[in-house]
Amino acid sequence: MSKRILIFDDDVDILSICSYILEDQGWDVHTSPHCNDIVNTVRNVQPNVILMDNWIPDSGGVIATQALKKEQDLKNIPVIYFSANNDIQTLASQAGADTFLEKPFDLNELELVIERVSRNKVA
Repeated sequence: MSKRILIFDDDVDILSICSYILEDQGWDVHTSPHCNDIVNTVRNVQPNVILMDNWIPDSGGVIATQALKKEQDLKNIPVIYFSANNDIQTLASQAGADTFLEKPFDLNELELVIERVSRNKVA
């Protein structure tokens, strides 16, 4: 069974580091530097987990996450909201994300949060 993750972040360093770490953990990593046409992007990738940056270009993480959670076929995909914003917990809640991860984050914490939400995912 393939474990797919989709990371939305416009910081190429974050995408690169997360991709390297998660691929080493056996994840099939997909990335996007924007959230244009997010519903179709997620439908095409069919990820098990989504990492969503708050300041992702175009609509931003809150609106992008809300759009996904409104879709019947996508709403159960766990979304981990991640940001350096000091009010990340409120933003994640407003977005409808399943959990959040503060930037900068420890790589072990990243792995633990992703594994936790992927285990709790209702198939």
